[in-house]
Amino acid sequence: MTKIIKEILKNLPEGKISDVAFEGANIVLYTKDKEYFFDNGGTIKDVVKMFKKRVELRSDPSITVPPEEAEKKIRKIIPEEAGVAQIFFEQERSRVIVEVEKPGLAIGKQGSLLREIKNKTLWVPHIRRTPPLRSKLIENIRGALYKHSNERRKFLDNVGHRIYDGWIREKQHEWVRVSYLGSGRHVGRSCLLLQTPESRVLLDCGVDVAGVGQEAYPYLDAPEFDISQLDAVVLSHSHLDHCGLIPYLFKFGYKGPVYCTSPTRDVAALLLLDFIKIMKSEGKDPIFTSEHVKQLVMHTIPLGYEEVTDITPDIRITLYNAGHILGSAMVHLHVGNGLHNMLYTGDLKFGRTQLLDPAATSFPRLETLMIEGTYGGKDNVLPPRKQTEEQFANKITETLERRGRILIPVLGVGRAQEVMMILENLMRTGKLSKMPVYVDGMVWDVTAIHSAYPEFLNSQVRKLIFHKNENPFLSDIFKHVGSAKERKEIIDDKGPCVVLATSGMMTGGPSVEYFKEFAQSKRNSIIFVCYQAEGTLGRRLQRGEKEIVFARGSNKTEVTKVEMEVLTLEGFTGHCGRRELMGFVHKCDPKPRKVMINHGEVSRCMDLASSLHKSCRMETVCPKNLDAVRVK
Repeated sequence: MTKIIKEILKNLPEGKISDVAFEGANIVLYTKDKEYFFDNGGTIKDVVKMFKKRVELRSDPSITVPPEEAEKKIRKIIPEEAGVAQIFFEQERSRVIVEVEKPGLAIGKQGSLLREIKNKTLWVPHIRRTPPLRSKLIENIRGALYKHSNERRKFLDNVGHRIYDGWIREKQHEWVRVSYLGSGRHVGRSCLLLQTPESRVLLDCGVDVAGVGQEAYPYLDAPEFDISQLDAVVLSHSHLDHCGLIPYLFKFGYKGPVYCTSPTRDVAALLLLDFIKIMKSEGKDPIFTSEHVKQLVMHTIPLGYEEVTDITPDIRITLYNAGHILGSAMVHLHVGNGLHNMLYTGDLKFGRTQLLDPAATSFPRLETLMIEGTYGGKDNVLPPRKQTEEQFANKITETLERRGRILIPVLGVGRAQEVMMILENLMRTGKLSKMPVYVDGMVWDVTAIHSAYPEFLNSQVRKLIFHKNENPFLSDIFKHVGSAKERKEIIDDKGPCVVLATSGMMTGGPSVEYFKEFAQSKRNSIIFVCYQAEGTLGRRLQRGEKEIVFARGSNKTEVTKVEMEVLTLEGFTGHCGRRELMGFVHKCDPKPRKVMINHGEVSRCMDLASSLHKSCRMETVCPKNLDAVRVK
């Protein structure tokens, strides 16, 4: 028995606790005493206060009401209008998961219905939202987690032992070091290794989707990286340049936890499965399989914003809203017992968008800031959001007036849903004529995930969904394109429309198929709303190339002439522009002493570092890949 458990049990009434388990950093106590389960006299609260750990009391599985009987009671307690869909029992953990259409109605005023379920069944209820747009992926993820509840319990217990077996260990020489295994003076393959004498933690592990050969992947062959010593992976958000290589870690024997928000887990799984399909379609051997993606899901420990948790004996993390895409998070790391505090921003947006609130700026303590520099150059001044939206509406109107069609290549996550919100708003308010908006690629599945997690969207959208019962994603203007046959029908139709299609950088996917058909007409337009990396088809079109050569079969090629209008609107980006990045650092409370800049082209990182050094009088550095920086 670990030391912390012995100490906790010393402070509880003797004989009341039948079993103890870790669920990651959370400590779960089980009791066979019904009276003690219903009223522990504040003893659990006292233990929480004393040890400053999350401690939960549950009834022992042996005394819970049998699942069949419990389900009847639960369905009787929860009102019909809440829309109970499915009920899952996790026998080994004494938890019941109830999926409903309207969680608020199932929870009751101040949790009254949850208390009633607990009292009448002895199960601990957890309410989950049923997505209004059906998502097979979410169903599969949740189903797998419920089905493998026992394995999950063992995994979480192992994680807890790793965290607490070193509890109150003798203090040794303390230091903190960060190695840049990817994204150093480069956009893509984000991967930072945080090391202390006690811990090894990866912050993201992505791929460069536009990279070639080894340049596409992080430097996992660096001497300081040893997968057998890796304690945890923390994932900031679900874009492939941040998550694309995590299943590869599981392929090579990693068995530890991955920390991120719930929507990040779901969207990452979707993108990774699609990544496998793309590799196969290009005739390449996938670097990992769907089984490794499943292992990632099973080893994920989801966290909410501002939820504090230990991940190793000497590292505690808190996730904060990054404002970039659904569920994106900045990672605050508290190292040692007050030794050092760091913030890794991942990708962030310090500005309100149609979809998300701006990135958080207030933290308990902060000495070192690791920030992206994607648009950190002196010339990367983004236009005001309102101006960009007006330009967007005008360009669509102009294209429609000449009887053309509009192609918008989008990243499946974030930008696509942002553009959907803008189009829905423009058509609902009459600023644009109503027309079909065809949604092709994985955008529809990602949008379904957005509909499942409205609590991660901004206050305005939440108000529409929760109080007015108006979900913008359910508008009848949006048409799901589900097959190559449907895509061909849209291409042949010639009627006015907007097409949102992946991939956003035109490295493959449906956007390239539409481009080949739309490109040769002056009536049509292509509007870029997201970053186009060097070497991608999107970047070539932005530069004004008028002839694009595509491979056809083994030895044949076809030439597509570009007659369509090409427009780039940088104001829609989910990244910060130059002013927003400067504003974010200025607003950080407390102010960091040191800023490390990554995830940006060389000149942009250097520009940002120089400006921050001059204006904030702080130490700045732009590490290269394979640089190791001692921060404490």
